[in-house]
Amino acid sequence: MADRQKAELRRISIFDTTLRDGEQAPGNAMSPEQKLELALMLEALGVDVIETGFPSSSPSDYKATRMIAESMTSARIATLSRATRDDVRQAIEAGGVAGHYVQIMATGSEIHLEHKRGISRAEAQREVLDAIAYAKTLGAKHVSLGVEDASRGSDALLRPLIEESTAAGATVVALADTTGCSTPSEFGDLVARVRSWVGPDVTLSVHCHEDLGLSLANSLAGVQASADEVQTTLAGIGERAGNTPLEELAAVLTFKGAEIGARTTLRTERLYEAYQMLCRFIGLTPPRNKAIFGVHAFATQAGIHQAGMLRAPITYEYVEPARFGRERAMLVGRHSGHAVLRHVFRRLGAPVDEDLVKDIYLRQIANRSNGEFMDMAELEKLIAGRLAAGTRRGA
Repeated sequence: MADRQKAELRRISIFDTTLRDGEQAPGNAMSPEQKLELALMLEALGVDVIETGFPSSSPSDYKATRMIAESMTSARIATLSRATRDDVRQAIEAGGVAGHYVQIMATGSEIHLEHKRGISRAEAQREVLDAIAYAKTLGAKHVSLGVEDASRGSDALLRPLIEESTAAGATVVALADTTGCSTPSEFGDLVARVRSWVGPDVTLSVHCHEDLGLSLANSLAGVQASADEVQTTLAGIGERAGNTPLEELAAVLTFKGAEIGARTTLRTERLYEAYQMLCRFIGLTPPRNKAIFGVHAFATQAGIHQAGMLRAPITYEYVEPARFGRERAMLVGRHSGHAVLRHVFRRLGAPVDEDLVKDIYLRQIANRSNGEFMDMAELEKLIAGRLAAGTRRGA
């Protein structure tokens, strides 16, 4: 029954931009060879579309795009281009046309028209339509309209831009909350309005940023409002505060898919392996408390939590670590209680000696400084040693 209900949920396409938006943020640069290795890992995870970079921006992005395009067997690739013929030409030269989503960036807000571009609405629309038409003449089979700063654009700007672009051949419209300024209700309303303009046959993709800490919430609101695809990055890396984290989206759709009305077919058990590769490549230090990827995301130290976890992990563990390539951990520090010590006695096959439990707790655990702890293997070795010492004295 559960499997049938899951199959009936709408499958969401995963578009990963770790190699483009993620890589362009400060400190995240990767070589073409590293980008290829990570792209192959993302493909193995089941990511649908992998954005390789911005080919016209640098020889490195051009080379990486060519290498990745030649190596993909199941995932499609995407590139980013400004609405210029030269950008589009270089993107298609690097990535070819088969399985290549040529994403053309459009100016989607009056703020950007005035302060960034210095052009009119009509000029912005003309350049996009020309770029789409040019991509088609070069054989592009898939053209995506990437609407930058869409969340701050007026309907008077967005509607004709989107309607004319899809009429010209764009089959995907990607709506960007570029500054991360939206709330879920605002962004969901935007997606719903755009869906009413383009109908069911155009793919709606959402690209949300983390400036207010709402990138995941906004992406989910977009999905609930009919978006077909979510643009993500591993660990949420990207410009400023980052992007929608791939692993967090996967976790929500895994455990709350029925509530969201959507599912993913990602092979989530390999996500952490991909994250570790990313950390090696860009020198990223894993934080302690980040969802799914945090060093201690599946670890407990508080005694009251450990007492419950030892009886049944479900007491404090909603997300199953094995689903994401992680392991449950119990760390013993000054906030731990006696239950974890008794557990180790039993695991060693020894009767619980309450006096020894109290002595070990007072001498080895209670006075540890904040943040100082031992893992279960260390605790087991300590207790085994005390038991052996007691046996020798008794003999």
